Amino acid sequence: MTGRKKPLWTCPKCGYRFVTQNMWHSCSNYSLDYHFAGKQPIVREVFDRLLALVQQWGPVTVIPQKTRIAIQARVRFAGGVARKNWFDAALWLTRRAEHSRLRRVETFGPNSYGLHFRLTRPQDLDEDFAALVREAYAVGCQEHLQKGGRRA
Repeated sequence: MTGRKKPLWTCPKCGYRFVTQNMWHSCSNYSLDYHFAGKQPIVREVFDRLLALVQQWGPVTVIPQKTRIAIQARVRFAGGVARKNWFDAALWLTRRAEHSRLRRVETFGPNSYGLHFRLTRPQDLDEDFAALVREAYAVGCQEHLQKGGRRA
């Protein structure tokens, strides 16, 4: 991918923006409060810390869907699910990685991995986790495609 990036497509129903027309999404409008209702307050603190880490690198859109919260730069690259006592966070990376809070890794292709973490307190988002967030943000900006990477 070289040169300028194609403009994002805006869904006429929900108003969210995506890389391609008719990109799959839940096309719904939920609030963040919906996801944290009935959860321990620490769960919202964990999410807020995650969002603050992401926003260090640039602008993002938070998309509260029915069953999860997605975080998007050009593409969705982070997010998760609020549980009663923890936040199940997910990051999209172009490599496998390790972290003490890592619970599961999904493989989407040769250079595309979904990493899932159980975060129980803001301190779980340590320096190593912050470095993974930076990598995921670059994926969300599609920087891996500009460096000669293949579309995941």
